[in-house]
Amino acid sequence: MRRRGSASLAGSPVLIGAVTTLVVVVAVFLAYNANNGLPFVPTYDLKVQLPDAANLVKGDEVREGGTRVGVVSHIGARALPNGSARAVLTLKLQRSIQPLPVDSTVIVRPRSALGLKYVQITRGHASRGFVNGATLPLSAARPTPVEIDDVFNMFDEPTRAAERQNLTTFGDALAGRGIGLNQAISEFPRLLGTLTPVAANLASPQTGLATFFQALDRGAREVAPVAAAQGELFANLDTTFSSLATVTRAIQDSISGGPPSLDTATRDLPQQLPFLRNSEVLFKRLQPGFAAFGQAAPDLAGTVTAGTPALQRSVALDRRLSSALNSLQEFSQDPRVPLGIHQLTTAATLLRPTVAFVKPAQTVCNYLALFFRNGSAVLSEGDDIGTWQRFVIVAPPQIANSEAGPSTGPANGPQTAEPLTKNSFLHSDPYPNTAAPGQTHECEAGNEGYLPNRAVIGNVPGDQGTLHEVTKVDKSR
Repeated sequence: MRRRGSASLAGSPVLIGAVTTLVVVVAVFLAYNANNGLPFVPTYDLKVQLPDAANLVKGDEVREGGTRVGVVSHIGARALPNGSARAVLTLKLQRSIQPLPVDSTVIVRPRSALGLKYVQITRGHASRGFVNGATLPLSAARPTPVEIDDVFNMFDEPTRAAERQNLTTFGDALAGRGIGLNQAISEFPRLLGTLTPVAANLASPQTGLATFFQALDRGAREVAPVAAAQGELFANLDTTFSSLATVTRAIQDSISGGPPSLDTATRDLPQQLPFLRNSEVLFKRLQPGFAAFGQAAPDLAGTVTAGTPALQRSVALDRRLSSALNSLQEFSQDPRVPLGIHQLTTAATLLRPTVAFVKPAQTVCNYLALFFRNGSAVLSEGDDIGTWQRFVIVAPPQIANSEAGPSTGPANGPQTAEPLTKNSFLHSDPYPNTAAPGQTHECEAGNEGYLPNRAVIGNVPGDQGTLHEVTKVDKSR
């Protein structure tokens, strides 16, 4: 027997067409609303206030930890009483992230270089969360995003002009400083050798670097309250020195008559003998000083007069100095400071043999300056269109064991009587002497002579010296 229901459905084309149309309509509806979430699926709705929508569009993703958790269903604006406006986003989120802690933050981030954006949620740690339909305040929109336009806008015309000026100035500063650079490089090993014990002493806990800054801080705090009194003291000293300037001769005569008076006092006051003897020596030594002081008293009086306003203004300086010393104290107590000094000590120790080995290549052989000179000479020829590279092709002869192709051994001389093959010997010096420690005092690189009728692999025999060819100046240009 045939089933009646199946036969009736298959035999009704109208019913089949209606079912097909319904399926297509449902599929189109679901595809059209895919960016807004599936219909009839419960969501966790929140609103977010942002300073700027930042080119967001309806349907953009909402992510948490790089995973999509919802979409932006609506973008609106809210006017403020001060005349400004802020963006208000409506987010449809998955129920799995509910509730979102109240200390969570949001930021609009770029999805690609083409301008696509998405909303990034960073979950907080608060125990309370936002209820469904709540609004995240503007304070949750942090940190402030940096757009690619902001980065490009930094390089405006004044900045580009300043960068060009910096490059020109730095180039001019280094031009003609070859001797100074050589001297500086020559002094680097001694500097690093001296810096090592200094840095080690500073890093040692026995140095008490933190205690030193603490003592400076306490000293500044103690001096600050009496800054005004110190200013008054110098003002009074000005008055005193001005009065003494008029009686300098009398003071000198009084000092000259002091030794006889001290002799009499020594006989009459034996109990004060040690004190009087010391006073006698002191005043004898002060006689030339007081004589010169009489001549300099007017100048000193002017100095004290000019220094009084400066001391009065030093009160504010002392207050600022106290803050600076507090900052220095915090810096000295930072546990990373001894670590940094220790790393600097280690770096100086490790660099010392390297600098000592590389130093003669410049200080003796001048290879760094020659490199830049030859580099510029390679491209020194040209015309109005541009420059070209100068080179010469050296083609060795095609003979056995030559450098023109594969061979069974180093190029070892002529195999024929042709003139072109008489100098076909390999000369290779991969590690030339550069006057470095452990090497001979010669600048072999660039000075190797060609020894005819023999192959030379390694250092060239003999001392090649430390001089290079003299560059001739073309005065016809």
